[in-house]
Amino acid sequence: QVQLVESGGGSVQAGGSLRLSCAASGAGYSNDYMAWFRQVPGKEREGVAVMDSDGSTRYRDSVADRFTISKDNAKRTLYLQMNGLNTGDTAMYYCAAEAVYWRPVARMREGDFRYWGHGTQVTVSS
Repeated sequence: QVQLVESGGGSVQAGGSLRLSCAASGAGYSNDYMAWFRQVPGKEREGVAVMDSDGSTRYRDSVADRFTISKDNAKRTLYLQMNGLNTGDTAMYYCAAEAVYWRPVARMREGDFRYWGHGTQVTVSS
């Protein structure tokens, strides 16, 4: 079993930055596929960024030039550095682990991952 706890969300002005963290416990963190999703009320949860098991990274097009996904294996923590935030980034952000089906980031679904954190809210004001 894997447990995930997100932190680092908050309220920022457009153009600002935030760094989200996802603390993981349980076996296999360093080799599991992990991802960040986000969700706004009334819409489906959407993929934001993925770190594959070989360490390669993938992003949805709208964040690829602004966000960076990384991890610290010693700390068992996944990160999402978000720069140049805009109001379209406002959402609840979730950490996910152990992919069971591969899709392009923009087409990922909740059911593609086995484990989820509780979410951390990001609010960007103009």
